[in-house]
Amino acid sequence: MADLGFGDARSGNGSRSQCSRGKAMLLALGKGLPEQVLPQEKVVETYLQDTICDDPATRAKLERLCKTTTVRTRYTVMSKELLDEHPELRTEGTPTLTPRLDICNAAVLELGATAARAALGEWGRPAADITHLVYISSSELRLPGGDLFLATRLGLHPNTVRTSLLFLGCSGGAAALRTAKDIAENNPGSRVLVVAAETTVLGFRPPSPDRPYDLVGAALFGDGASAAIIGAGPIAAEESPFLELQFSTQEFLPGTDKVIDGKITEEGINFKLGRDLPEKIESRVEGFCRTLMDRVGIKEFNDVFWAVHPGGPAILNRLEVCLELQPEKLKISRKALMNYGNVSSNTVFYVLEYLRDELKKGMIREEWGLILAFGPGITFEGMLVRGIN
Repeated sequence: MADLGFGDARSGNGSRSQCSRGKAMLLALGKGLPEQVLPQEKVVETYLQDTICDDPATRAKLERLCKTTTVRTRYTVMSKELLDEHPELRTEGTPTLTPRLDICNAAVLELGATAARAALGEWGRPAADITHLVYISSSELRLPGGDLFLATRLGLHPNTVRTSLLFLGCSGGAAALRTAKDIAENNPGSRVLVVAAETTVLGFRPPSPDRPYDLVGAALFGDGASAAIIGAGPIAAEESPFLELQFSTQEFLPGTDKVIDGKITEEGINFKLGRDLPEKIESRVEGFCRTLMDRVGIKEFNDVFWAVHPGGPAILNRLEVCLELQPEKLKISRKALMNYGNVSSNTVFYVLEYLRDELKKGMIREEWGLILAFGPGITFEGMLVRGIN
């Protein structure tokens, strides 16, 4: 990595590099995962038993989906004990929004606090030094929101400025990074704690021919939380920045608001995912990425490193073919999908954790990289970043 132009910054391996004046930097990461681990080879039996379904066609379809997702392991809040306590969650047509929200609200707070404490521990400074909190979730609904309960549980100062981003789906993590970047750069010396927390309990239900996407969710999505600390301005001796957040942008594709569709009902949340999602993303992704790369005069897609939210293997495959990417460019995104599944807003942070590992090991030679995520809208979130090594 090249020197970055301003301010001494201590890297994780003890070397020093220069950081650009006033730019936000990623200082620490953390994650929180449910205790229940769900190996992909057990998904079919577990889901069919949990939903009391013995339909052979459903079994066959779910078996196919579990193989094509490329997921190996996920973590889940849902458990046999939870279903025994709330048997109504197994029953089609039962109004279960209230118990679902009770479960989700408690779960995302617990997972989020665990992730935040991990990030704070890695950061090396006290929680009282956090000046701003950005909280992101598509799994809770309450007043006051999870941001307040999280700030209280972590012991943040009452004057910590809180921002909540809700129901942004898979683009939420990248949106939170963009928001934190703007806050940090406009408040020199501030330190922004970003926390994303998600659970699939809100959408868990028995399979139905009227909701084919339920099986995709059963095969692909997982639960968990992640946290990051972002800062700009003077870097303290105990801080170890590894990524500089240079430029960010957001764009939605007109006329695609029904491609990723979710509605809150008395039975939880109903999702519909259009089969044309990968195609829609492919139609715009090249121009979107060039908008960011043009800021520093980069023309070739293989001349940057990539941290892409892995919504599913079809999206990653389309990106690889459309942009003519070398297979290793999306390796860390595929690894996150394999080890965690799609955890909505969290997953991009799991990708960034793998990116940090590769930066520390000197496995990435490119100076510049892109963070990408795609969510309801269809909304593109993108950020041009610079490695600090």
